[in-house]
Amino acid sequence: MKKLRTLTLLAAASILTFAVSSTAFAGKDLKSVTFATDATWPPMEMVDANKNIVGFEIDLMNEIAKAAGFTPVYKNTAWDGIFAGLATGRYDAVLSSVTITDERKKQFDFSDPYISVGQILVVSKKEGNVKVLADLKGKKVGAQIGTTGAFETKKVAGVELKTYDEVGLAFEDMAAGRISGVVCDEPTAAHYALQRQEYKEKFKIVGKSFTSEAYGVAVQKGNKELVALLNKGIKAVKAKKIDEKLKKKWLR
Repeated sequence: MKKLRTLTLLAAASILTFAVSSTAFAGKDLKSVTFATDATWPPMEMVDANKNIVGFEIDLMNEIAKAAGFTPVYKNTAWDGIFAGLATGRYDAVLSSVTITDERKKQFDFSDPYISVGQILVVSKKEGNVKVLADLKGKKVGAQIGTTGAFETKKVAGVELKTYDEVGLAFEDMAAGRISGVVCDEPTAAHYALQRQEYKEKFKIVGKSFTSEAYGVAVQKGNKELVALLNKGIKAVKAKKIDEKLKKKWLR
């Protein structure tokens, strides 16, 4: 999903992670856990009118923390460099619509998955009978840089990928007619195409999701204590079906 890192960034994070001694976790106070999140990915994580970080993942982690017995602290962090910050210990974990991949698991440890989503295509209604990404050959399609949406778009010959630091900028460009489509996670697609009043009449979601990806919380390699704590909370929340209630609240 959101945020499949380039190999260059992963390699850099790997070096930094290796430099962090396993003794860094010794005696760590897990009564409070700081999470980095790039709050530009609604409805998963975003900043509201009062400058508070809100969203599905934030509500979910609050419940996970309550069940596991720790206090969550959220730090709004730009996507570029978020994993390098984790490797150097600027925060304890990354909670930011992070897809669990084999490549990432070489550099970081992950909690159990807490939700699965897929990539999907949103287009301007002016595009007519578009059913799949390949129907936009010869045209520009936007995605947030370094995400699985961007990588999936690159796979389609003839489609010109235009990347953005924030996915909202891609939708602004599509509204202005500068690009023809946007590829992103299903919840984010629904947020912009179905819920944003200024876009509902301009955009439509087409086809079905073309990936299946699991989100997890990323932590420093070797931090088994934190992984166990997170998994304890995730298991408890799922057992009570709190995650399903939050999906109904946020993922319409």
